[in-house]
Amino acid sequence: MSDTVDDRKNVVVVGGGAGGALTARLLSSKLDASKYNLILIDARPNFILLPASARVNVCNPDGLEDKVLVNLKDVFATNNGTFIQQKVVSIEKAQEGPGGHLVLSNGERIGFHVLVLSPGSKWSGPFAFPDSESDLREFFDANRTSIKAAKDILLVGGGAVGIELAGEIRDEYPDKSITIVQRNEYLLNPAYPVRFRKAVAARLSARNVNLIFQDSVDETHPTEGIVKTRSGATIQADLVLATFGPKPNTEFIAKSLGADVLTDTGFVKVKPTLQLSTHPEIFAVGDVLDLPEQKQLFKAQSHAPIVAANVVAYLQGKTLKTYKSMPEVIFISIGKNGGAVYLGFLGGIVLGDWCARLGKSRTLMIGMMRSALGQ
Repeated sequence: MSDTVDDRKNVVVVGGGAGGALTARLLSSKLDASKYNLILIDARPNFILLPASARVNVCNPDGLEDKVLVNLKDVFATNNGTFIQQKVVSIEKAQEGPGGHLVLSNGERIGFHVLVLSPGSKWSGPFAFPDSESDLREFFDANRTSIKAAKDILLVGGGAVGIELAGEIRDEYPDKSITIVQRNEYLLNPAYPVRFRKAVAARLSARNVNLIFQDSVDETHPTEGIVKTRSGATIQADLVLATFGPKPNTEFIAKSLGADVLTDTGFVKVKPTLQLSTHPEIFAVGDVLDLPEQKQLFKAQSHAPIVAANVVAYLQGKTLKTYKSMPEVIFISIGKNGGAVYLGFLGGIVLGDWCARLGKSRTLMIGMMRSALGQ
């Protein structure tokens, strides 16, 4: 496919996660379809609603698995939108001027006049989702089977995903032994105040989840039901699940555009307009951005309106908007009826079970997220 379709220029979004899918939806109603052809590319056919992924890895109540998958071909608000299920392996910039081509895993080349990068993150363990829908459903089922069969479960990583997975396991299996090992002094990370991190730990402890701090585990397969930590301690476990944080999925960007477009930790350097500094026709959204904020679904969704508006402004030669990070807010579910909430304004507000239950734990925000994508 060339960089034009019937004399229309291609605007391409790479990655159908929270930021990319919403950006594509917004652009489908903003772009002049007589001038621009909108393309969304992702290796998966579905957007996975990540806030629900911990629960669906443990149980599948009322067909939850079906609700957490959104077909990317259906996210466009108008008929101006094409979804291509392929992996992007490289970006070929034009030798002169803006634009270029994307090289797909099947060898096809897709031209672009404007590009939006939203490749997301690479996770481990029960959150390392396969690409095809059939493989993904088998993956969920296998995780549910492994968790059901286990007696002593060790979660390696005390961030939000580890905390939430522990809560879901405890809801479904009241008698299993659950341990979280966290390399830091507290759960979560220093973006949140210690009093909040302690409040989360207290809620887990109250639900009989064992917490081990300032230690870690390299082994993924227990030896005779025992795992040894880096400090030499032993933990009884017949199932070890990696729940540590993800890494940005940006290797192909560095290989294509040069390592200088990324930070040392692999995040994409952007201007306040969310453009790459040296490539003004390339924008980025979501977890890959080098911004002083936590990587969260609703943050990615807050990038999308700015990028969609700026793509149109760039095409029209108008002034672009700037993005400003919001105060940190996090809703952590610990099972279906509890959790903790932090609101990073007015000096920082810490709220408990009732707020977490109302805002996330019961519904997992599924209706809100599906509605944002027109589902």
